[in-house]
Amino acid sequence: MAISATLFGALLGVGTQMYSNALRKLPYMRHPWEHVLGMGLGALFVNQLIKFDAKAQEDLDKLLIKAKQANERRYFGILLLTFSLLYPIILDAVIHIKYMNSCSLPFLSS
Repeated sequence: MAISATLFGALLGVGTQMYSNALRKLPYMRHPWEHVLGMGLGALFVNQLIKFDAKAQEDLDKLLIKAKQANERRYFGILLLTFSLLYPIILDAVIHIKYMNSCSLPFLSS
């Protein structure tokens, strides 16, 4: 990947310099040292861009992992809190229903 990025950057630098000369209606290879400088700067730019992209992706992955862990703590914490608050009410309702089913009411019997 590094060789292709370097070559792409070098072509970008040379192309920029030739385009600049063409816009000013100068010969394409007017100052050859400018083309060499453009190749070096272009290669440096593209390589640094690739390093920055890899670092940004790594940082983003770390942030996404932290956010996922925070969301899991938040939602599972709320779920456990809700269940602990509602458990006595649910248990009481279940006991009440079992008691009502076990009682024989004279007006409901057939």
